[in-house]
Amino acid sequence: MVHNAMLHFEWHEFVLAALAFVICAAVVLLRSRFPRLSGRTADLRAVQSMHTRLTPRVGGVAIFGALGLSVIFAPVSISGPYANFVLATSFLFVVGLAEDLGFHMSPRRRMLAAMGASLLVIWLLGVWLPRAGIPGFDLLVAHWVIGVPLTLLVTAGIANGFNLIDGVNGLASMTGIAAAIALSYIAELAGYATMVHLSMMIAAGIFGFFLLNYPFGLIFLGDAGAYTIGFVLSWFGISVLLNSPDVSPWAILLTLYWPVADTVLAIYRRSRRNKDVSAPDRLHVHQMVMRALEMCILGRNRRQIANPLTTLVLSPFVIAPPIAGVLLWNQNQNAFLAVVVFGVLFFGSYAAAPSLIRRFRLPSGYNRL
Repeated sequence: MVHNAMLHFEWHEFVLAALAFVICAAVVLLRSRFPRLSGRTADLRAVQSMHTRLTPRVGGVAIFGALGLSVIFAPVSISGPYANFVLATSFLFVVGLAEDLGFHMSPRRRMLAAMGASLLVIWLLGVWLPRAGIPGFDLLVAHWVIGVPLTLLVTAGIANGFNLIDGVNGLASMTGIAAAIALSYIAELAGYATMVHLSMMIAAGIFGFFLLNYPFGLIFLGDAGAYTIGFVLSWFGISVLLNSPDVSPWAILLTLYWPVADTVLAIYRRSRRNKDVSAPDRLHVHQMVMRALEMCILGRNRRQIANPLTTLVLSPFVIAPPIAGVLLWNQNQNAFLAVVVFGVLFFGSYAAAPSLIRRFRLPSGYNRL
């Protein structure tokens, strides 16, 4: 029955993908007439910058446009609560868009906006993360004193995580599409038809943006897009856990593994160096991979090739955890073990990367990392 429902909603997904694509195309075509859409010169000098020319950073308008239109296509049974959810999400979207348009919003303000949006969801819908897949601790999570702060941490953290991985063409949007499709499959396996539809519609909206973001980077997600994707998907995961008691929280974590792992790594890396955890740097995994491609394979001045190639190289590692999440959707212990295994591989590979790059770099490459 769920499968038939998915087929019925395919045209809605096409509409949302087309809407996102048209909005992005319009921004790209109009950027010369509206300079504020063309990005800021300071963006090219930012420490974390991975691009070489001014590029619109308002792809979030397309993402939120598709999200807003999805309210019309949502199942009637949840149209009211879903509209309230989109309304709460709009608060975070507006703050992110302000940053993208040049009105400075510090990382602290953006994190507070993400938490504020989650508080709105909790207030409007009366729900929070129901369990964490940890025996004993789940009894505490059920109470709002523990559950609400944990929910704020998880949703704001994942929203910020998508912003952190939005550094090369296609990476954040590909991660979002993979996570949304995985959540849809898990919802289908658990018999939660509503989330099958919602997740696939979000995947379609992100895909419409992806077509103009990858491989040439004609438009970027920006803070509004990255934060919105992470926020929506984190709450979709919570919704699956609320409505499907057999689903493992660790399986849901696997669907969103890459931004979570990158966030944990960034916090550890910056804390170890006694730096502000919100301070940008050039040491994210995608940045290391792109520099490795330039230093070991492509040579210098090949950024336009190295940038999209980085996403292609990372794609199997980004997609593998969501696939594992689908396969282990109702196996809590095995899903937890998968999280551990992927964690060892992720952090172990990162630790080994600098020495490998130095060993295999081209003679004419950079002198050092």
